[in-house]
Amino acid sequence: MGKSSFSSLLSLFFSIILSIDSAASSCPMDLSYVETFPWDTSSCRDPNGTHCCQTLLSLIGIGLAQHLKDTSTFQLPDAASSSSCLSDFETKLAALSIQPSVVPRCFENSTQFVANRSSCAGIITIQDWTEKIGQMTQLEASCHGDLTGLTRCGSCSDAGMRVDSQLTSLDPNGTKCFYFTVLYAAGIVNEYGPKNVSTAACVLGLPLSSSATDKSSNHLSRDTLLKLIFGFLGALLGVLLAVGVIILYRKRHKKERQNALHEEYVSSFKAGLVLPNTGAKWFHVSELERATNRFSQRNLIGQGTYGVVYKGTLSDGTSVAVKQILDLGSTGDEDFCNEVDIISKIRHRNLLSLRGCCVTSDNLNGKRRFLVSDFMSNGSLGDQLCEHSRKQLTWPQRKNIILDVAKGLAYLHYGIKPAIYHRDIKATNILLDSEMKARVADFGLAKQSSEGQSHLTTRVAGTHGYLAPEYALYGQLTEKSDVYSFGIVILEIMSGRKVLDTSNSAVLLITDWAWMLAKSGKVEEILDGGIREEGPKAVMERFVLVGMLCAHVMVAFRPTIAVALKMLEGDIEIPRLPDRPLPLSHESFRSSLQWST
Repeated sequence: MGKSSFSSLLSLFFSIILSIDSAASSCPMDLSYVETFPWDTSSCRDPNGTHCCQTLLSLIGIGLAQHLKDTSTFQLPDAASSSSCLSDFETKLAALSIQPSVVPRCFENSTQFVANRSSCAGIITIQDWTEKIGQMTQLEASCHGDLTGLTRCGSCSDAGMRVDSQLTSLDPNGTKCFYFTVLYAAGIVNEYGPKNVSTAACVLGLPLSSSATDKSSNHLSRDTLLKLIFGFLGALLGVLLAVGVIILYRKRHKKERQNALHEEYVSSFKAGLVLPNTGAKWFHVSELERATNRFSQRNLIGQGTYGVVYKGTLSDGTSVAVKQILDLGSTGDEDFCNEVDIISKIRHRNLLSLRGCCVTSDNLNGKRRFLVSDFMSNGSLGDQLCEHSRKQLTWPQRKNIILDVAKGLAYLHYGIKPAIYHRDIKATNILLDSEMKARVADFGLAKQSSEGQSHLTTRVAGTHGYLAPEYALYGQLTEKSDVYSFGIVILEIMSGRKVLDTSNSAVLLITDWAWMLAKSGKVEEILDGGIREEGPKAVMERFVLVGMLCAHVMVAFRPTIAVALKMLEGDIEIPRLPDRPLPLSHESFRSSLQWST
C-alpha cells in the first residue's frame, strides 16, 4: 500500500472516530476564525512541510485562549468535546484546501487538549493558576496592549519564560506549563484578546500571511506619520519650542551618558573574560539578530529553564545554534563566565565546542548573554528516543552514541587538567550531528576541580533521576557522579525507556526496573524490542550490564569512565554485578521503615 493511500485511510479513520465523538458532544470553541484569520497557510500546503504542526498548534491555541477567557478553564472538559473540536478544525482546514490528514498527523492523541491535573502543577482553572502563581506576574506588566514590534514582543516573551520557569520549579514533570503560560498571556492578560493579529503573532507565535504583515507595516507607517505631523504642529508654538529644545537636550545628554555606561560595562566584561586562541570569537548582537531573523519564533529550536536556543545562519552560510541565557540573577554573570571559561577550553570531537559568545546591554533590553555553537541537525538524543520519533535508532547507532559519549566524558575527566565534572549528563544534553555522531553539550552547570582534589562539595544541581545518590543527598561531587548519569543514559538508549516511569501510581526508576530483570536472569528483556534481533546478543547485553554497573547506588562499585569505556569496547571483562540496596519503592523497604517508626 502506497504512502498516500495509507495517509488517506488514516485520515478517513480519524474522521470517523471524530464524527462519532462529535455526535455525542459539540465543540465548546468557535473555530470560525480559522478561515478568516490572516495566518500563513503555506507551511501546511507542502506535504513535506516541517513547520505545519507547530503552526496548527498555535492556530488552535487562539481558540483555547478564547475558551480560557470565556470559561476560566485552560483546556477542554472531556475527550468527546476534544474530538468534536478536532473534527471542526479539520473541516475548517479543508475549506482552505489543506489536506485533512495533517490533523491526525499533528495531533495523534486526541485527548491532548483535555483538562488533566498532571499537565502542569495541578492547574485546571484560572483560580488554580492564581493559587500557584499569584494575581500579579511579569506577564501582566509586559504582555498587555499592542505587541507589534521586536521590543514589546521580546519583553512579553522574556516574561513568559520567567513564569514558565516558576511553574517548572513547582512541577518539574509538567508537560504543558509553557503552553498554559502562552494561553494565559493571550486570553487573560492581553486586553485585545487572542484573535488580535499582534497578540496571535507574538504570544502564540502564529506566522502571518504576507498581506497581514504589509497591512501592519502600513498601519505603523500611518501612525508614525501622524505623530510627526502633530510634532511639527506643536513645534510651531514658540514657548513650547524653547522648552522642548531644553528637554530634548537633557534627554539626549542623559541617553548618551547611559549608552556610555552600557558600553563601558560591556567593554570591562569582555576584558575580564579572555577567549583562548581556539577559534572562538566575540559576536556583536546585530550579527546574531541577522542570523536568527531577529530571534524569530520560527527559528526557535529549544527552550529550558535557563535559556532558549535559536537556529541561525551566519553571513558565510554556516549554520549555528544561538543560546540566549535567561537566568541573569545575582550570580548570572558569574555562571555565564564560568560556562564560557570551561567550554572555550575544550576541543574534542565528542564535545560541543564554542564558536563564540555575545554580551550586550542597553536601556530597552537590559543585560543579554548569548552562546554560539555548531548547529546539530539531528537534534538531541532525547528527541530521537521520544515515543513520537518517526525513525527508531538502530543498534549500530545506539552503540556508537554510547561510545561517543563515553569518549567525551573521558576527555573531560582525564584529557585536561584539572578535570571538569559536567554535572548534567542526560539525553537532552547529548546532541547528534548530520552523521548521528554524538556530542555532549550544555556546560552551564559544569565545575572544574582543583589540582589534586578528589571531590568537590557544592550545591546540588542537575536533573532528577540522573543525579548520583551521594551527590543528591550530600552535595559530594566526584568524577563518578558523571559516571552514574552516564549509566542512566546507557540504560535509556538500550531499553528505549525514560529514566522515570510515571505510568503507574508509584514512580519507578529505570535502574530499579533493569535491576529486577537482570537479577531474574532476564537481561534480554531490558533491550528495546526494536533492536533485539539487530546485533550480537552478548555485545548488547554487555552494554546493558555496563550501564547498570555505572549507575550502581554505591560509589565504590562504579567504574571510572576510562574503565567503563574499556568494558564497552570489550577490552576488559565485566565483573559480576554486586548486590545493591533495595530501591526506596520496594515493598520490604517500606515495611521495615514502618516497623522502625
